[in-house]
Amino acid sequence: MIDNPDYEIEDEARVRDLVRHHGWATLVSVADDGAPVASHLPVLLEDTPHGEPMSLLGHVGRPDDVLHRLDSGRESLLIVQGPHGYVSPGWYDLTPAVPTWNYVAVHLHCTVELLAPAESYRVLSDTVDRYESVMPHPVRLPHVEEYARRIAKGAAGFRLRVTRWQGKAKLSQDKPRAVAERVIAALEADEHYAKPTLAAEMRAELGRRSAGTDGGSAGGSTGGEA
Repeated sequence: MIDNPDYEIEDEARVRDLVRHHGWATLVSVADDGAPVASHLPVLLEDTPHGEPMSLLGHVGRPDDVLHRLDSGRESLLIVQGPHGYVSPGWYDLTPAVPTWNYVAVHLHCTVELLAPAESYRVLSDTVDRYESVMPHPVRLPHVEEYARRIAKGAAGFRLRVTRWQGKAKLSQDKPRAVAERVIAALEADEHYAKPTLAAEMRAELGRRSAGTDGGSAGGSTGGEA
């Protein structure tokens, strides 16, 4: 990740919040032949007691579990991408200036535990519930249980236990506040590049800067890897 301490996320609660609200992730492992393997998948943050490492649940379609060697005990990397978007220098009202890309992302280094079929099915059901809950007429797996249990055999559930993490939030911290405010306004309304969720992240970042805090502190063994 970009090696700039100004963008470092140091608050684990902020990382948990990112995973909770932006649960589409990329799982990266190393195959037996040394080649990297990547899968894109939804993850759920587990509720863990205060002070315990983060734990996540997810699933892959078979045979991705074999390609990733998820039963090998090797460490895998999970990348969670939060809001991101193009930033035009035309929004700065400042010269000289060049374009950039603002984003929030975390890298979670994890050990992997494959789950038994019954627990894998619960992961699938909980994932459906997580995203269907906001629908006017939510569809739950019990509504289509016979079909759901049949196709669930093609998925492998797993638990990720986070051993260390690194997060970066590149949100125009290097720009004067007035410039950042103009970028926020453009991200809220621009015809081509509006990204309201990214604008909201930038507003929150300005609030942290005004309060003289980055939102908390990180555990020394969990953050800080470039």
